[in-house]
Amino acid sequence: MSMTITEKILAKHAGRDRVAPGENIWIDVDILMTHDVCGPPTIDIFKREFGADAVVWDRDKVVIMPDHYIFTTNHHANRNVRVIREFAHEQDLPHFYDVGTPRYKGVCHVALAEEGFNRPGSVLIGTDSHTCTSGAFGLFSTGVGNTDAALIMGTGKIWVKVPETMKFIFEGTLPPYLMAKDLILAVIGDIGCDGATYRAMEFDGEAVYDLSMQERMTLTNMAIEAGGKNGIIAPDETTLAYVRARTDAAFETVFSDPDARYHSVYEYDVSTMEPVVAKPHRPDNKAKVSEVAGTRLDRAYVGSCTGGKLEDFEAAARILKGQEVVIDTYIVPATTEIGQALHTTEIDGVSLHDIFSNAGCKLGQASCAACLGGPPDTFGRTHDTEVVISTTNRNFPGRMGSKQASVYLASPLTVAASALSGVITDPREVLV
Repeated sequence: MSMTITEKILAKHAGRDRVAPGENIWIDVDILMTHDVCGPPTIDIFKREFGADAVVWDRDKVVIMPDHYIFTTNHHANRNVRVIREFAHEQDLPHFYDVGTPRYKGVCHVALAEEGFNRPGSVLIGTDSHTCTSGAFGLFSTGVGNTDAALIMGTGKIWVKVPETMKFIFEGTLPPYLMAKDLILAVIGDIGCDGATYRAMEFDGEAVYDLSMQERMTLTNMAIEAGGKNGIIAPDETTLAYVRARTDAAFETVFSDPDARYHSVYEYDVSTMEPVVAKPHRPDNKAKVSEVAGTRLDRAYVGSCTGGKLEDFEAAARILKGQEVVIDTYIVPATTEIGQALHTTEIDGVSLHDIFSNAGCKLGQASCAACLGGPPDTFGRTHDTEVVISTTNRNFPGRMGSKQASVYLASPLTVAASALSGVITDPREVLV
């Protein structure tokens, strides 16, 4: 029986030779990740169900990364961080990346990759819907609720239904005005926010494998915006080089069988595609940038697990170098490693940090920041009826703060081009 990469990984972790879509199985979990939003309730459930003195099933497999509501004076958010800090100390967890210390990393989904937790063929579960980001490394990764996470915390196992797999093939050479964000927004616009509900989204094709790991992470990151159970890209030499540079842990690569059965297959020729946005207030409200060009904007935002990686900033900087933004423009690195790289990565002898600073951008600390709205003192949070263009992943009402704000999702190239004009602008107009 032929299987997809997702089915093979689940079969292995269930101790079985094969599984089929629709089957319910117990699987072993390799990594459990949680953060300051969902960590406290997960811990409460764990202690209630397993006992106040219970210990986690494997200290080396629990990763806790505060990243959401951390740079704030809000006492509820501050309490959440205290809860996970006390738990990490009580359990003597080696993989706690506390804010305010040299170990602090930033956004969990990008930090997991940087710290070597994304290992091909493994199962990584997190208390966050964008945990599917890790699937770019050829592993099964998905988000779960607090109760499921508490079960994993105590047993190392979870009950899952094997998903069907949808395949998305991108052929051709990616033009310089397109990024992975354009590709995934095109897919979500085509199939809808529920088009992949409880299905694996497998990405393939020449254009996908020409992408860096950071760009591949953008594709799998937004699988959840189409309802996907997980996003996944089979590993290649680019994957292995990235992983081996960050961990000595053993792993086993897995690949779909050539004759594996798919729910559906979608094919794209990237050479014929144009820059894309998602209009308010849904990620599937797709439009070509050329169709909404000229729409007035109040602010621009480059950041988040989706759009706050180093290559996202390099793309934005190529457009902003030597220019000045005309609207409030926020630059928020996903991790501290990326934040440091803004100072050391240069374009024509000028650091990315200086390019953004000279352009009049506002630079923030590594975190989720305004991507999830947050308390009123959150950096970059929207207010009133602002119109925003952002590299983030969701544009539902209130997602970035004000429920009256309107958010357009776009690539870093489109966001940067628009920041220079104050209206939505096609990056092809300013790229040289």
